[in-house]
Amino acid sequence: MAVRGLMNINNMLISNVNKSWIIKLTTEIEFRGASTRFFCLKLGRSNVLDNENNILVSNLKALGVDVELVRQRQPGVLRKQITNEEGLKRFLQAKGANKETIASVISRYPRAITRSYQSLKERWEIWRSILMTDLDILAILKRSPESFFRSGNNENMQKNIIFFCSLGLTSNDLCRMLTRTPRVFSNSMELNKQMVELLCEICLSLECESPDDFVKKLISKNVFILLRSRKQVKANVHLLQTSFNLDNKELLLLLHGQGGDILDLSNEYLKKTLANVKEKLLSCGCTEKEVDIFILKHLRILYLSPQNLNDKIDFLSQANIDIRQILKCPLVLDKSISTLSHRIEELEKLDYNFTAHGIAILSLSQQRFALKLEKSGCT
Repeated sequence: MAVRGLMNINNMLISNVNKSWIIKLTTEIEFRGASTRFFCLKLGRSNVLDNENNILVSNLKALGVDVELVRQRQPGVLRKQITNEEGLKRFLQAKGANKETIASVISRYPRAITRSYQSLKERWEIWRSILMTDLDILAILKRSPESFFRSGNNENMQKNIIFFCSLGLTSNDLCRMLTRTPRVFSNSMELNKQMVELLCEICLSLECESPDDFVKKLISKNVFILLRSRKQVKANVHLLQTSFNLDNKELLLLLHGQGGDILDLSNEYLKKTLANVKEKLLSCGCTEKEVDIFILKHLRILYLSPQNLNDKIDFLSQANIDIRQILKCPLVLDKSISTLSHRIEELEKLDYNFTAHGIAILSLSQQRFALKLEKSGCT
């Protein structure tokens, strides 16, 4: 019995020791785990910084570049051993850029510092063959540095210029294209050529006798089409024809007009906005014929998101403006709800009668609206 009692006491002691040791070990594991994770995070960040070219980082900071933004956008640039930040600075300064512009360009498109002087010079000369002055190019760089530095393939850009000229596009057309959509010139010439071929096919399928003229007009009107896929553009043309039951001649006229403006939209987005406009206007008491006529005359309304369009129509309806007044003056839908609200309040103070005078006043520019309010004939 005595021996058994001693064994029980011994087992209890061992059990207690084991429990306390396990609790201690678990606690240490939890705290060590947390500290280890924290250490690893710091180490990972440290490794990233250690791999950077410290001299390059110092040079960029001296230029006023936002290095943190560079790390977010193109961190690999900071690990390069051979760069041309000083050469880029001198090159842009010679073209009229100030320190702030240079810092902004590099911050937003860090790979700019990898371009050689010769590449910069050739690209600038190509752009100057289209644009009037160096300041015109700098204006684009301020807005979109990627457009100038994204591709170093100057030969491809030159080929694109020759190709676009062969389509009958003028220097003014090219200037507008370079100002609005410079990425088009970074496309491979083959890719641009494929889109042009598709547009020619569409034109011929609609029994048009001058496909070259059709392509020229369409690209001049909506150069963004060259940034889209052939499949998307083809689907959009088909959607317009089937949604409004247009014959070939009617569709051709539409594409020459506002139809060409929306071909660059996503096909899914176009389907969604088209269905919403029809549903919303029908729910407001319009007939299907009225809806179709309205959309065909004002296709750009399809740029408005469903929520945006619905909110504006609902707001105007609450202000006792009839839906058919909106159909006659769709430009009011270009204004924000806050602008419409402010203008309606100002006009109500003057007892302006929308039924008698219409709602066109709501769509005026701010300056013209202010002048209109000053006129006594408003009331």
